[in-house]
Amino acid sequence: MAIRNRCWRKQNVFTTFFFAATAMASAISTPASHEVQRLKSHARSQTGDLPYRDASLSVDERVQDLVARMTLEEKTGQLFHQIIARSANGTFSNGTIDYVKGRFMSHFNLHGSITSVRVYAEWYNSLQELALETRLGIPITLSSDPRHAFTNNIGTGFVAESFSQWPESLGLAAIRDPELVETFANIARQEYMAIGLRSSLHPQIDLATEPRWARIGGTMGEDANLTAQLVVSYIKGFTHGEFGKQSVTTVTKHFPGSGPVEDGEDSHFTYGKNATYPGNNMDYHLIPFRAAIAAGARQMMPYYSRPMGTEYEEVAAGFNKGLITDLLKNEMGFQGIVVSDWGLITDGIIAGQDMPARAWGAENLTEAERVVKILNAGTDQFGGEDRTDLIIALVQNGTVSEKRIDESVKKLLREKFILGLFDDPFVDVEASIKTVGNEEFVRQGNEAQRRSFTLLSNCENILPLKPSTQVKYYIEGFNRTLMEKRGLHIVNTTAEANMALIRLQTPYEPRPGGFEKNYHSGSLEFNVTEKARQAAIYSAVPTIVDIYLERPAAIPEIVAQAKAVMANYGASPDNFLDVVFNVDGAKPCGKLPFDLPRSMAAVEASREDVPFDTENPVFRFSHGLSYAEEK
Repeated sequence: MAIRNRCWRKQNVFTTFFFAATAMASAISTPASHEVQRLKSHARSQTGDLPYRDASLSVDERVQDLVARMTLEEKTGQLFHQIIARSANGTFSNGTIDYVKGRFMSHFNLHGSITSVRVYAEWYNSLQELALETRLGIPITLSSDPRHAFTNNIGTGFVAESFSQWPESLGLAAIRDPELVETFANIARQEYMAIGLRSSLHPQIDLATEPRWARIGGTMGEDANLTAQLVVSYIKGFTHGEFGKQSVTTVTKHFPGSGPVEDGEDSHFTYGKNATYPGNNMDYHLIPFRAAIAAGARQMMPYYSRPMGTEYEEVAAGFNKGLITDLLKNEMGFQGIVVSDWGLITDGIIAGQDMPARAWGAENLTEAERVVKILNAGTDQFGGEDRTDLIIALVQNGTVSEKRIDESVKKLLREKFILGLFDDPFVDVEASIKTVGNEEFVRQGNEAQRRSFTLLSNCENILPLKPSTQVKYYIEGFNRTLMEKRGLHIVNTTAEANMALIRLQTPYEPRPGGFEKNYHSGSLEFNVTEKARQAAIYSAVPTIVDIYLERPAAIPEIVAQAKAVMANYGASPDNFLDVVFNVDGAKPCGKLPFDLPRSMAAVEASREDVPFDTENPVFRFSHGLSYAEEK
């Protein structure tokens, strides 16, 4: 379907929502498949007619009835949110069975890519059947990290695969269109729900004030006010009106804003445990969270970083009563669920790498003492843990009261009731197949990718290129077969070429370890050898550079030497070619979501918590050309 240039006008949200509403109405009005009817009948036979199963009662009445029936073990299981994955043969691992039927856990983070909608929808229904076999039949809430971006780094997200593919959050921020963000979130909500995902472990609204940080790619950029504006639309799209049976609950992260990490390191790791505020600028990082709370944020996730040099205890945010109870709940008015980031209690192995518990500032506490401190801080749920034994023992020995456990359990169960999981936890597999990755959703995702490209420089208005059989292209970072299918004449060397198309990644310094290697950290400049190699290409042939900005790259030499420089935030090569050749009017519409620094020396001299703080950046926040302008 041909695209049209939309740089100058907003997304037609009415059309989008009309399509979405029509599709949803169609799905609702279509008779449920025989399999879904069987599952619902099985659910009714398993659970009987107890009051908490009675949909005519209020949510509060149902929660009270259920909690009164629960054993300590059943309550404790609700406080954990662990990772599970579908086994290769479609069965459940012994670990998953133990989580559900042995430890009574009912909140899980789905790991792994989704290559088949049918397979995962059927697996999800089987998981809910497994939950129904427990004494109380508490349904599963399945969550996920972001899954909709065309991404080059899957360390903190997943390739979209079956889902529609969109730019990463930075790309949505580059487009500067709150209505488009709501459209994206509404589509993501529908695709999530279709396979049983009812909790999104996002949006990530940390601010990119420290350019070296490895997780900038999941943020909405450096500007607090822009992020605040967009997170409202994001939550609105996932909520779909009043929070209820057609909603996906959102987990806004990472409170109180994890952008200002010391020296740009990440607090998954011991060397990155500190958040630092040399500019005394914590309030700036709270701006998006205040907006999220006002927009109805359901859940919040604190990060691992410990705040240094502030009024708060220097302990990781999940342990930090001053941050969670005093600031988030009492001062900012948040009344929802607080779920910790993964792995605060127990040492473990991630992707083959030994990983200590991220108990920064509480390393010397025992595992049981860490649990007590987390609960006392006001955290409701333990992410990435399964240590039900610790809580049971703490309640039995009188260290933690059952009343404190009940406070969090009621919040967590209330969320399930409002989402409608107790009344209908299953998905219609055939309807799911029609929803996920449908033609309209894919079209809109690709259009957003094209709009998100940011034109940084365009010497002599070389872009857009004109299709010509006479042009010979030298390429790097592209698949040759794809390029030739698009009708481009590809050659092997710059000596044979009269044009070059180069696709680059943001520079980084590789780290060891199966898990750690996914966090692209360190220098934002290319090394001397790579700079010289690239310079030889730029001097040999007019070159168009497309760079994937997962962090603010320091690339003044590329801007000076290449004929044109484009930035993307997760976009396919096909969409790049559409923009470069102005196919059906496609052209770059994005504006930089952060400053691009001039050098690593400028980055190192800047303050981690202060935005737009590097000296003399190459390009400033909101820079972005159109094809009518020169650099």
